[in-house]
Amino acid sequence: MRKYSWIIVIIFLSIFASCRQQTQFSDDNSLKVSFSYDTITFDTVFTTIGSSTRHLMIYNNNDENIKINSLRLEGGNQSQFAINVDGVSGYEFSDVEVYAKDSIYVFIRVTVNPNDQNNPFFIEDKLLLDVNGNKQSVTLTAYGQNAVYIVADQQISGFPKFKIIADSLQEVHWTSEKPYVVYGYALINSYGTLVIEEGTQVHFHNGGGLWAYSEGQLRVEGTATNPVVFQGDRLEDYYNDEPGQWDRIWLMEAREGFGHSINHAIIKNGFIGIQAQRFLKDNMAPLSIQNTKIDNHTGMGIYCNLYNVSASNFVISNCGNYAAALTGGGEYVFEQGTIANYWNKSTRTTPSLLFNNIYQNPMDGYAYAYNFFFEMNNCIVYGNREDEFSTDFYPGPDTTYVLNNTLIKTLRKNGDTFVNFDACLFNKDPKFVNKVNQNG
Repeated sequence: MRKYSWIIVIIFLSIFASCRQQTQFSDDNSLKVSFSYDTITFDTVFTTIGSSTRHLMIYNNNDENIKINSLRLEGGNQSQFAINVDGVSGYEFSDVEVYAKDSIYVFIRVTVNPNDQNNPFFIEDKLLLDVNGNKQSVTLTAYGQNAVYIVADQQISGFPKFKIIADSLQEVHWTSEKPYVVYGYALINSYGTLVIEEGTQVHFHNGGGLWAYSEGQLRVEGTATNPVVFQGDRLEDYYNDEPGQWDRIWLMEAREGFGHSINHAIIKNGFIGIQAQRFLKDNMAPLSIQNTKIDNHTGMGIYCNLYNVSASNFVISNCGNYAAALTGGGEYVFEQGTIANYWNKSTRTTPSLLFNNIYQNPMDGYAYAYNFFFEMNNCIVYGNREDEFSTDFYPGPDTTYVLNNTLIKTLRKNGDTFVNFDACLFNKDPKFVNKVNQNG
């Protein structure tokens, strides 16, 4: 038995020696590593928010195991970048093992410190490596931007968290001097007014939005050369066309004589672009939308409930549900606009354009039917479904919709109940140009 025990010990020692031999690391100073990128770039990052994490792969393409004797940030613990190697965060690492024909991940993150600069600024550092005396580096760059931060600090039961940014009898102006970053909802109180001036950038954190409370007023005053932009607060390339990054612009009834107005705006990448909703109040203060693009929302571009809306020179495009849902009755006039729904992020089961006169009262739970009027002139309604137009009307209230000189994709024809198509084109391909593909 002792004889066999010695044999087992000898076999174990042989295996151990073999393993030790396999895990030897070369000190040959001709050996180097290679990288997946020679420069890691972060797009504009807001102060205090940080950014998404980037990763760098370090390859050992040699036939021998090596150790990275030193892997560190040139800026050390003063750097605005941080690195993570093998699950450990820090600024400097030593004797990092990389086996022959293998690789390791290095994860990199940047946090931009608050500062007094209004304009974008540039941040740079380097990742420095020493492999057996060979000095190698990877450049790290980021563009930073200071901002005005609006953080929700109040909540009423049944409503989202909010911060009042224009109180009663106040007129507040947002300017293009700095971007605005909103956590939660920025709220315009009753009899308050928010004016958003040309060129202003408004960024919403996940779940955030802009809320004009009952009898508050929103005025968006962009220009053709300097539109106002509403979008999420992640500006990396990945998020350029990623929908659902924020919630919505929510407009309750404005006070008489002080309707809401949106001119020269871009509203993109949220859940609902604009929700305009009247809660059974008599006033019909209008919402005016002009020269505005509403694009890439997981829910709807425009959702209206018993409202008065005039829209001209607009585009509503690529929404996961209706592009425009005009519900609960109301009065609507759309002119020189395009509704083009080619949503491809998931399966869309709804048409681009919906009309109905049914109002579901959230206070008592009952459904009511109200008068509905809609006029569309010189517009396009098209998309990738067979029928991009739907109605759902309860009989009794006055219901009229007229489409003049409009190209529409629908199975409906003139003579259908409530409808009048005048000089319209049906189901003709508008031959839209894909600018992304066109520009390569």
